[in-house]
Amino acid sequence: MKKDKHVSTLKQLEQKRTDSLLYVFYGLLVGLLAGLVAILYRFLLGKAEDILFFVVSWIQDAPLHILIWFLLLIPLGLIVGLIAKWEPMSAGSGIPQVSGEVRGHLDPVWWRVLIAKISGGALAILGGLSLGREGPSIQLGAMAAKGLSRGLKLDVTKERHLISCGAGAGLAAAFNAPLAGIMFVLEEIHRTFDRRVLAVGIVAAVVADYMSKLVFGQDTVFSYESPIMNLKNYWLLLVLGIILGLAGVLYNVIMAKGQELFGRMKKIPQPVKVMIPFLLAGVLAVFLPQVLGGGHAMVELLMSDAPPGLSMLIVLLLVKFVFSVVSFGSGAPGGIFFPLLILGSYIGAIFGSIVIPLLGLPGDRMHKFIILAMAGIFASIVRAPITGIVLIAEMTGSMTSLIDIVVVSITSYLVANLLGNPPIYTTLLERILEKQKEPPDVEEGAEKLLTSYIVPVGSPVEGKLIKEISWHKNCLVASVIREGRTLTPKGDTAIETGDELLILIAQPTFADDSAYIDRLVYGDSEE
Repeated sequence: MKKDKHVSTLKQLEQKRTDSLLYVFYGLLVGLLAGLVAILYRFLLGKAEDILFFVVSWIQDAPLHILIWFLLLIPLGLIVGLIAKWEPMSAGSGIPQVSGEVRGHLDPVWWRVLIAKISGGALAILGGLSLGREGPSIQLGAMAAKGLSRGLKLDVTKERHLISCGAGAGLAAAFNAPLAGIMFVLEEIHRTFDRRVLAVGIVAAVVADYMSKLVFGQDTVFSYESPIMNLKNYWLLLVLGIILGLAGVLYNVIMAKGQELFGRMKKIPQPVKVMIPFLLAGVLAVFLPQVLGGGHAMVELLMSDAPPGLSMLIVLLLVKFVFSVVSFGSGAPGGIFFPLLILGSYIGAIFGSIVIPLLGLPGDRMHKFIILAMAGIFASIVRAPITGIVLIAEMTGSMTSLIDIVVVSITSYLVANLLGNPPIYTTLLERILEKQKEPPDVEEGAEKLLTSYIVPVGSPVEGKLIKEISWHKNCLVASVIREGRTLTPKGDTAIETGDELLILIAQPTFADDSAYIDRLVYGDSEE
């Protein structure tokens, strides 16, 4: 009997080693594919932006050239609108679509999204729309991973793991930020600590980041200096955090209103709606070209030897914000990720322009406030503060401001939460799901997904027996992992803090049942 038990244990250990190697292999493949797609997209958008600003210089003080550009913008906007109509899942950022698929709500055709997102996104930037590459890169990475999963004929559980990790690899390649990539997967996309996702995600993000650096170099996205903040001035960080929390809520509210406004234009065809920001971009190309595109021109302006004065900073901030609302609300393919960071940087610059002369602070504190404001606005809008902290640290290549970033980010996050405003990607996902049908009934033999939940301190299920918990009929507790040991769950098995629950959920009802298990394990304060 002891010999049989010993053999069984050896088999389990061998299976774990095999699985670990397999997941590393999946991570390599996901990183390669997601990295290649994200690199292609980043390259095309870079070329599109180069052409855009060549056109901007070409039309200055040349009425005939302006007329020619406007005549070109009309068909350009029409083409982008037709692309978004052909594949609706390519519209907007792409992050809500990935979240919706991982949670079982959506199932887009991966190759259609790849084609539509890459072509539509590049043309949108060519037209000057205020959209970013990072959200689309996340969706492109996820769709590349989905295509890989379909090619390998993996089960639905592994497919969703790969989709999550492809999303992280896409972010890593877009920002040169591998740690932020995997953190974004765990905090925003997957929303749980799953060892398998972590294993694949780390490898995928590092591989995608390495490939991106081979092509675009190892420079950080932002090259700001970050001097150490004097402890007696730390109260300024709290003030800045509060301002950013309020600004983030305002951003989310107005962005949602912008989408509602475009949604009410039911009599106007989608391709015509998309032409609106293209025509607005044509006007801005003449009068305020700095706000066009994702925002790289605005970054260069802040970093120049002669940055804008306070009044110009305010004008650029407001115009960029309104233009971003119109660009994104139209449904054109493109994200808000980078543009919202640009808005944060300008809020930080405005804050610095006021407090530095008022309090007699050193002039180098301006870059400090710019960096902190980017992290704070991300935390208040997206409601993923850990990702924001890691992201800004990687994007600037500086760890000296880590504590300062934490203070500002957590403050802005708390302010936004206290005001009861939902995160932007949650709002966007809800709008997409409003058009979805009710989930079908579960048929006998329907495929099941294996999901992982870590029981936190104070969980509603902590200390309860499995038989005392009201699980949905389509859910089954398959295993309990406690301190590295795998337990076979029984009715009288008590759940403890730190347990990892592996639960099988039927695929047709996965969206509703997984949300129910989330509330069961983590309580109602998920956001």
